[in-house]
Amino acid sequence: MSVQEAYDIQVSVEAKYLEAESDPEHDRYVFAYTITIVNQGTVAARLLTRHWIITDSNAMTQEVKGDGVVGEQPYLSPGEGFRYTSGAVLDTPVGSMQGSYHLRADDGHEFDAPIKPFSLSNPRLLH
Repeated sequence: MSVQEAYDIQVSVEAKYLEAESDPEHDRYVFAYTITIVNQGTVAARLLTRHWIITDSNAMTQEVKGDGVVGEQPYLSPGEGFRYTSGAVLDTPVGSMQGSYHLRADDGHEFDAPIKPFSLSNPRLLH
């Protein structure tokens, strides 16, 4: 069994613009994103920390690091998943996020699960 097979955490994202919570006149654009994390590996693991890089269309970058996600450090047995929703506030109507989760497997091995870049955008601006 390869390391990749043992420690295979898949991350998928759905993002949406929250018009009712945004205030474009004051450069406040609010987005929600729903993350689904699935352990497709063969070893159970606990999500310990998160690392986000959030970039707006002015190339302003915020870096966010912290323990767990939404106040939890989910434990994922092989085949199990965890889903949560969180949010981000930008000064521009378009931006992106990317990052990683750091996990510790039951065998003590620590590893990162990458989160591929995804867009945050007001749908009225992009066609």
